[in-house]
Amino acid sequence: MVWRALFFLFFLVAGALAGGLAVELWHFKLGYLLCLVLAMLLWFALDASGSGRVLAYLRDNRTDEPVGIWGIWGEVAQRMHHLLRDRDRLVSDSQRRLQDFLLAFQVSPNGVVLLDSGARIEWCNQTATQHFGIMAQRDLAQAIVNLVRDPEFVSYLASRDYQRSITIPGRDNSVTRPVLLSVQLHPYGEGRTLLLSRDITALEQAEAMRRDFVANVSHEIRTPLTVLTGFIETLQTLQLDVAEQQHYLALMAQQSDRMQTLVSDLLTLSRLEGSPAPDLSCWIPWSQLVGQLQQDATALSQLVTAPQGPVHELVFDDSFDGQLAGNASELLSATGNLVSNAIRYTPAGRRIAVATQLLSDGSLMFSVQDTGPGIAPEHLGRLTERFYRVDRSRSRETGGTGLGLAIVKHVAQRHGATLSIESKLGKGSSFRISFPPERVRLAA
Repeated sequence: MVWRALFFLFFLVAGALAGGLAVELWHFKLGYLLCLVLAMLLWFALDASGSGRVLAYLRDNRTDEPVGIWGIWGEVAQRMHHLLRDRDRLVSDSQRRLQDFLLAFQVSPNGVVLLDSGARIEWCNQTATQHFGIMAQRDLAQAIVNLVRDPEFVSYLASRDYQRSITIPGRDNSVTRPVLLSVQLHPYGEGRTLLLSRDITALEQAEAMRRDFVANVSHEIRTPLTVLTGFIETLQTLQLDVAEQQHYLALMAQQSDRMQTLVSDLLTLSRLEGSPAPDLSCWIPWSQLVGQLQQDATALSQLVTAPQGPVHELVFDDSFDGQLAGNASELLSATGNLVSNAIRYTPAGRRIAVATQLLSDGSLMFSVQDTGPGIAPEHLGRLTERFYRVDRSRSRETGGTGLGLAIVKHVAQRHGATLSIESKLGKGSSFRISFPPERVRLAA
């Protein structure tokens, strides 16, 4: 403002001097007044021109160009140029941060939906579109209750009590493939709401498996305990001769062995799940493992078929002369479970073939083929589940715990191997473990 006032005074002084010169030269009495008026008009014209250029500069949004205006208005325009440039930089930085936040929400494993004060969708990430079937572009400004119509969610949204989360079925939920979502709302801003969703299907399945596991273990242990309790009460209350006492004691020993086998299998599973996988430093001669299997299988077949007559026809193919990297006790447990299952479920006198084959890609396949009753197709996918039995009464007759194939699966996975099962009703079953080439080597 000081420079503008000085500039105005400069024009007045210049006009006065010009007026004085006009009076002296031309004796023009109104020269002072006329020159002063002309000086003021010239000043106003120059000032109006500068302000007009500044307005045009702002109106045309040319703030990214140099100002190019002199005088006080040039300084004003220059300062505004710097202020607007700083503002644009702040806006650009804010937009970049916003995009970074949105990208972070976009890759979040949880669903994120921003709702306005009317519970209408303002934004959602990709995970939310999968959880609720929302299309990001099409469904903007749509009411969330029009897209998520679960009655529990609608009631939860209307209650305004968001202290807890709720569980609702996901978009792809079905009887054969359940999908469960944990959903919670969080108020923020001026009436807005943040909707978070999380897929808890795996957690619910794990919790269901835990409950089933506890129930199955309790049931499996309670049954022999009940039998033992009954026999003990009988021995305590009745006068029995030696033969009867020996008979009851033998039954009690049988139930005790059953519980001991169950506890041993449970401990084996726990050890397999809690220890690191075997490395490639320990190489086991395969012929020794097969020899142990054959010895155990012969003894078990004699024990199982003793009351029935002839033993099983056991065929062992030990043509593979090599070594396998892994844990010897685990491998013997897994292969032994497959062989013992075949013996227990195959009628006496029938054939059981145990073979080892080196495949063309360098992998090793161990197989057990029986000629038992076979397994229906609907059971094959669940055979490796803990305590799953095709025929519970038959399993208890053979002394099975329902954990054998679960142990086989865990041992195979720890050795990088795969377990495959094929079976036909009335024709028998085939169980195969395929070990990767890096764990197989031929004898020198």
